Amino acid sequence: MFIRHSKAEDQLPGIPDFERSLTTKGKYNSKLMAQLLFSRREDPGRIITSPAFRALETALIFGREYGISPDEIRLNPKLYMSLEEEEFLSFVRALNNDDHTVTLFGHNPLLTEMAAFFAADEPEVLSKTGIYCLSFDAAGWSDVEPRSGTNEYYLTLKDLA
Repeated sequence: MFIRHSKAEDQLPGIPDFERSLTTKGKYNSKLMAQLLFSRREDPGRIITSPAFRALETALIFGREYGISPDEIRLNPKLYMSLEEEEFLSFVRALNNDDHTVTLFGHNPLLTEMAAFFAADEPEVLSKTGIYCLSFDAAGWSDVEPRSGTNEYYLTLKDLA
């Protein structure tokens, strides 16, 4: 699953982009989307997030809805930086095969680009707090190929209405 962080504070002078927090509405929307995912009985599995505060906050809110301890959430700086397409494959193929499901929390355009790289059908641009789920017919993460993912669903705030 690819989940884009929720609505964050505007960039202000003197506050690094990395430290921007979610707005009150962003926190609320994250909780609503986490509840929507939970109501569908979807398991986020291993949570890996960008260490930037707004993405980490979003991941922690989802984790709390699922009873996942903050200690179980992994930080990966690659999800904050811009990766090249060939790095997408290395990133996914290095995932632990014991983690049947992996949920990545991060930022655009990186998450949309990664999803598009792995999806058989081009996804839309991930909206804030959007949840895009792909499945792969592969024995393990090391066997995942570009454009081999099947779109299982794409959830947005509009799905709450």
